[in-house]
Amino acid sequence: MEDQVKILQREILLAIDQLKIDDLEKKLQDLTKESQQQDFWTDNKQATATMQNIAKLEQRVKPWLEIRQSINDLIELIMIKDSKMALELEHNYHQISHQFAKLKTQLMFSGPYDDHDAVFTISSGAGGTDAQDWTQILFRMYVRFFDRNRWHYVVIEESPGEEAGLKSIVIEVSGNDFVYGKLKGEHGVHRLVRLSPFNADNLRQTSFAKVEVYPKIASPKELDIDTKDIKVDVYRSGGHGGQSVNTTDSAVRVTHIPSGISVAIQNERSQLQNRETAMSILRSRLALLQLQQHANKLTEIKGPNQSAEWGNQIRNYVMHPYKQVKDLRSKYESSDIDKILDGDIEPLIDAYLQTNLQI
Repeated sequence: MEDQVKILQREILLAIDQLKIDDLEKKLQDLTKESQQQDFWTDNKQATATMQNIAKLEQRVKPWLEIRQSINDLIELIMIKDSKMALELEHNYHQISHQFAKLKTQLMFSGPYDDHDAVFTISSGAGGTDAQDWTQILFRMYVRFFDRNRWHYVVIEESPGEEAGLKSIVIEVSGNDFVYGKLKGEHGVHRLVRLSPFNADNLRQTSFAKVEVYPKIASPKELDIDTKDIKVDVYRSGGHGGQSVNTTDSAVRVTHIPSGISVAIQNERSQLQNRETAMSILRSRLALLQLQQHANKLTEIKGPNQSAEWGNQIRNYVMHPYKQVKDLRSKYESSDIDKILDGDIEPLIDAYLQTNLQI
């Protein structure tokens, strides 16, 4: 019994170290002190964001602090070596072990932004109208997945297809349980093979769409961008078909000069709101690229260069001549493509996370 408890204690302490729980606790303490300042609610928007961050940190940190205390207490009781306590100690051991089994799934979400909300974009690639229709199908699939998880999503920008579907769509997704951590594996090119509904001869068509997932970095404090590296252009919003939908220059394009990355927002709101949204998405894209490229400074980042076409896909969805969904990284396969396109993508996400689990 003593050996089992010590092994469990080592596993718990290792997990706490790998998840950097002590660092997160320090961050929680700092934010809590900040929230207790008299002028905290002067900036209502920033204060609200801080309180949301505190709530997320508490949800993540407190269970680990409690289980560490529980296992340490159990070790102390075992050292007393009182035979009358044997049943109670065994019960406590199994209780802690069960709790740890549930908590250690967080080891799949040990990335620096895994507990963040997400900015989610889908863009049509090679395949013409079929690709735009495929983009719409993917959007519907993800929305149903968001609904299953009770996540909230907001469409930030949408560009309809010329005949059908979508050219592109930008969404913000929020929730309480590792939204970015769960969605990050969807980042990449998705390939569809089917009999085209837009082809008079009903020929087999291959279509591509690109999904991009970024951690939502809403606060400038999380990623400081030098204003000298930013170029802001304003212009008049235009609607589908070219008609003007706004008589003022409210649309905004923000460009990060060193990397060449730009974000354009034109959704009929004020120029200030569009600029704030564009900057938030730009910070999100830069944060992910900095992480991927191991760059110490934002000025070292190079723009991404992956097109949505053959050879770049992470996942194949085949509807003809057979039915199969296959993730090319985790090797997960399913013949129930209809179920997956209806939003049941949890097995695909779990398979990817397990494959990339470094613990």
